[in-house]
Amino acid sequence: MKISLSLATALLALATPVYAQNLTPSEAAKVDAIVTQSLARTGVPSASIAIVRGGKTVFAKAYGKQSETIPQARADLKYPIASISKQFTAAAMLLLEDEGKLSLDDHVSKYVPGISDGDVITIRQLLSHTSGLQDYWPQDYSFAAMRNSVTPQQILDRWAKKPLDFTPGTKWQYSNTGYVVAGLIVEKVAGMPLLDFLKLHVFTPLGMDPVDQDKANGPGYPQGYQRFALGPVRPERPAAPGWLFAAGELAMSASDLAKWDIARMNRTLLPAEDWTTQETPVKLADGTTNGYGLGVSAHEQAGHAYIEHSGEAVGFLSENTVFPDDKAAVVVLVNADFSGAFTDIAGKIADVILPPSQAQRAEVANTAKALRLYEMLRMGTLDRNTMTDDSNYYFTPTALADYKATLGPLGEPKSFELAQPPKLRGGFVNRNYRAVFADCTLNIVTYAEPGDTGRYEQFLVMPSQ
Repeated sequence: MKISLSLATALLALATPVYAQNLTPSEAAKVDAIVTQSLARTGVPSASIAIVRGGKTVFAKAYGKQSETIPQARADLKYPIASISKQFTAAAMLLLEDEGKLSLDDHVSKYVPGISDGDVITIRQLLSHTSGLQDYWPQDYSFAAMRNSVTPQQILDRWAKKPLDFTPGTKWQYSNTGYVVAGLIVEKVAGMPLLDFLKLHVFTPLGMDPVDQDKANGPGYPQGYQRFALGPVRPERPAAPGWLFAAGELAMSASDLAKWDIARMNRTLLPAEDWTTQETPVKLADGTTNGYGLGVSAHEQAGHAYIEHSGEAVGFLSENTVFPDDKAAVVVLVNADFSGAFTDIAGKIADVILPPSQAQRAEVANTAKALRLYEMLRMGTLDRNTMTDDSNYYFTPTALADYKATLGPLGEPKSFELAQPPKLRGGFVNRNYRAVFADCTLNIVTYAEPGDTGRYEQFLVMPSQ
């Protein structure tokens, strides 16, 4: 984690929380640069993005070439979101449970006969990828059978009747097969196609207009692309109808997906407990978890909790990340099934739009504090109230004179940043900083008492290797 001097100054001066603001012109320019540079670097033809901040969509834009026949990128075009669809299938299950029509702890055999160990596997295990059912599409390409259309039952006949890969509930293994079973359960219990159920209960209330991704082909839709190694980018032939179903059947615009993200962070549409159930990581029999709930993953990074899922269809990749505590979300849809551009773009945009976490703000304050002390030392002064007895012992008049004589001519540093994450040693917090000047770089090795106002036990300045 690195905090520059300019960032420290900017964050400490913030009067209005970042999460309550629209994108500034500077932030919008950064987003444009992130996307265009990633597309240029990777060869991915296009990206469509949406950004939520303060609980509202504040930015939606498409970039690049969406197909051979679309002259200018449009943000309203529908991209397949593939496995991001899984959270909608899980939501349908939760709604049916709310209506008393099923329980997530019901066994699969109650609704779909003929599944291996269907009298052991529960709906919850289908939705959390802990059922043991073998995945029918682990490949990152379209395999031979996908040239022909298929029904959900045909998928189950080929893959869901094999011996399980493990005892249900004992391991985690991604399984599109489990979601095909889940989709059939929704349709049987609801008495209508899964997409119709979602339109009635989710899409229409939220003002969304998704379509079956099997129909999102041809004029007016983005073209999927592929690439063999570092060869030319080529149009990719979509899979025949039926292969994604409840595991990934939806196509929508980035802005439509953002509407769902806003409902998630505001706990609207579904009962609050349903959102919580979906986002709660499911534990295995041994008590461990990898963070996956019911169609989404829940994690934390740099002090920000986030709910995430990605998707892969033939010729398309997608990333959807929601930061519920920050009222923010980033949606990235691309029309290529190669490179990590989609996650790279999403991560870099998040860095631009997220407010600093409490931990980040604390480190900004500590960096500013260290910089103030450095400035004193280069001027030959010292606030001894900020130092421990040992540190005051170290800074003799000779030491202060040497600091002033050697650091003063360097002037102010171009940047002053934390060089590595803080760590504990000897009852103190060790923070090392790097000060960059026109002709040299200095290392500052510090130890301080715990707490924001902790005194310095050590503040040593030395040349960088």
